Amino acid sequence: MFKTIISALKTPDVRKRILYTLLLIVLFRLGCFITIPGVDTFKLSEAMSGANGMAGLINLISGGAFSRFSIFAMSITPYITASIVIQLLGMVIPSLERLMKEGGEEGRNRINKYTKLLTIVLALIEGIGLYLSYRSSGIFVGDGFATGALVVISLMAGTALLMWLGEQITEKGVGNGISMIIFVGIVSGLPSAVTTIWSLIMGTGSFSTTGLLMALGVIIGAIILVAGVIFVQQAERRIPVQYAKKVVGRRMVGAQNTHIPLKLAMAGVMPIIFASSFMTFPAMIIQMFVPDIATQTGFWSVIYKFSVATSSAGVPVGYTIVNAIVYLLLIVGFTFFYTYATFNPAEVANNIKRNGGFIPGIRAGKPTSDYLASVISKLLWFGGLFLAIIAILPMLTRFIPNVDLTFGGTSILIVVGVALEMVQQLESLLVMRHYKGFLD
Repeated sequence: MFKTIISALKTPDVRKRILYTLLLIVLFRLGCFITIPGVDTFKLSEAMSGANGMAGLINLISGGAFSRFSIFAMSITPYITASIVIQLLGMVIPSLERLMKEGGEEGRNRINKYTKLLTIVLALIEGIGLYLSYRSSGIFVGDGFATGALVVISLMAGTALLMWLGEQITEKGVGNGISMIIFVGIVSGLPSAVTTIWSLIMGTGSFSTTGLLMALGVIIGAIILVAGVIFVQQAERRIPVQYAKKVVGRRMVGAQNTHIPLKLAMAGVMPIIFASSFMTFPAMIIQMFVPDIATQTGFWSVIYKFSVATSSAGVPVGYTIVNAIVYLLLIVGFTFFYTYATFNPAEVANNIKRNGGFIPGIRAGKPTSDYLASVISKLLWFGGLFLAIIAILPMLTRFIPNVDLTFGGTSILIVVGVALEMVQQLESLLVMRHYKGFLD
C-alpha cells in the first residue's frame, strides 16, 4: 500500500488528483467549524453534550459538525438516503429499472438528477425536523419563522455544497467523493480516541497499571478488529463458470473459463446504517413532540428508552440487552434484504445461460439459480453475523469504566473499506498511465 502511495506521489497526473482531493477535504473541515447564524454556542454545548442514537451516528460521520450545529450538520446523510430510495424504487418501478440497466450514460445522468432532487427534498424535511427538535432547548437566538427559515436553508445549503464537493472529488480527485467525505469525518475523531487512551494510562495525573492494561487491551482489540475487517472485505467465494465454443461471425471462439466473485460482505456497511436508522427513528420522532421525554414515565417513555438504550447512559440494563438483540436481528435481516436487492441469482443464471455458459456440475437455468441462491445464503449468514458483531462491539465498551472511544466497529468498517477502495483506484490510475505512455 505504501509503495503504491509513493509511486502515485511521483506521478504528476496522479499527484495533481491527490492535491486537489486534499484541498477539497480542507474546505470540508473548515465548513465543519462554521456555526449556523442565530445559534447560541453556550446553550448548544449543553444541548449536544449527550448526543446519542442516530444523532451520535450523524455526528460521527460529519466529523463533529452536528454537535457544533455547523452548515454541514446533516453531513451527506440526505444524499445517502436518497440514493438508497432511488435504488429501491428501481426494484418496483419498471421504467426506472430499465433506465438503470439500459439507459447508458444518459440514463445515469437522469438517475443522478433524480437523486439530487430527492436529496434536496430530504434535506428540507430533515432540516425542519432538526429545528423543531432543538428549538425547545433554547439554542436558537430567535423563535420565529425567520429564524427557522434561516436554520433550515443553511442546513440545506451545507448538504448541497457537500454533494458538490463529493462530485468534484469523484471526477477530478481520488476515490469516491461521498465515501471520502464520510472517511474524513470519521478519521477526524482519531485525536480524541488517542486522548482517551492516554487518559486511561495516566489516570487522574499519575501512572496507572490497570489503565495501561486496559489501554493495551483496547489497542490489541482494535488491531484484531481491523485485521478481521480487511479479511472479510477482501475475501470472496469464486463460482467457476465455463463457456462452450461458439461461432462469432466467421470464426470459432474457443471455450473460456472464468468465475463469479461473491464477497462475504456484499452489502457493506448499509445494513448497519439501515438498522441504526430503524432503531433510533422512534426516539427522534418522540423527542420532536415531547422534548423532556427522558425524564417522564409512561408508554412513550418506555419506547424512547428502548430506542436509545445502547447509546445513552442511565438506561436500565434490561433495555440495553433487548435493544442489542433486536439490533442484531435487524442487521442480519437487512443484510439479506439489501444483498438480494442488488444481486438477483435468477438474473445472473439467465445471463450465464444466454451466453452459452454453465457452472460445472450444475445444469443451466433454474438449477443454477438455486445453486447461486444457496451459496449466497450461506455467505450472507456469515457476513450478517459479522456485521452485527462489529456493530454491537461499541455497546460493550459502555460497561468499561472511563472508556468512551469515538471509534467503534462501524467506523472501522467504513474507514478500512474506503482506504482499500482508494488504494485500488490509485493502482488503476498508475496502470492506466503506463498504458498511455506505452501507446504514445
